[in-house]
Amino acid sequence: MVCGRQRETGGPRIEGNVVSVIDMRRNSATLGAALVCVWLSAGVARATSSEPGKDVQADPGPCVAAAAAADDDKTIEVCGALIDNEKTARPDRIKALTARAGAYDRKQMIDRAIADYDTVLRLDPSLADAHNARGELWRRKGDRPKAIMDFGAAVKLDPNHAAAKANYKSLSLELERIGAMMAVAGKPSFDCRKARRPVEKAICANPELADLDREIGASTFRAVREAKDPRQARELQRAQDQFIVRRNAEFGKPGYDLQKAMRERLQQINGVDGY
Repeated sequence: MVCGRQRETGGPRIEGNVVSVIDMRRNSATLGAALVCVWLSAGVARATSSEPGKDVQADPGPCVAAAAAADDDKTIEVCGALIDNEKTARPDRIKALTARAGAYDRKQMIDRAIADYDTVLRLDPSLADAHNARGELWRRKGDRPKAIMDFGAAVKLDPNHAAAKANYKSLSLELERIGAMMAVAGKPSFDCRKARRPVEKAICANPELADLDREIGASTFRAVREAKDPRQARELQRAQDQFIVRRNAEFGKPGYDLQKAMRERLQQINGVDGY
């Protein structure tokens, strides 16, 4: 990451307000690095204004340098020391935690990254970026409820937070789809209250068979609807009707495997590649 033009010696130099928090890339893996430029400017100013004889606060310089160099191992080491130093100013501790969280994230140490964002948000609950970054980590762990809460908090704090808005919208749609699937899970294509045949009762009693029956029904409907002409549509529906007749007649006979027959039928409808 480059905070400004580089001196010929290779050291970083800040020239004006090059990076603003608003312009940061809003994701957990880069949030820590994006804060470094703003932090570095403040850290340099503080270091040059220290007066002899006064109790000097902990120096954030090594943590700043490690984060600016994208050296994750060094960032974890030196920012950790800054975080643990009782003389570290609160704003510097927040930024050190954020930088270390980003390093942990890039090293796939998600639980540790989340723990650092937890501490950040205890110190300052108003940071929309931190809520969004933690939400992305929760989502990667598969904890959708916690993720949607963090995304929602970020959007509430900053209604113009583009990344949080996009995350909230996409996860909301995902949860809706999951909810719809759960609503029909274990239910066949027919009303089990009206089941009379032994095979229908067997399907209703077995969630896996019920799901297969529902998939067969939905796939048949799709295939008939997408048929190239009425004749093909009739042939597809006739094939399904014949399968049902065979299923009803053969169920319970020695050697008949209902689940196998249903899986084969689903593959016939959808094709080998599932379409």
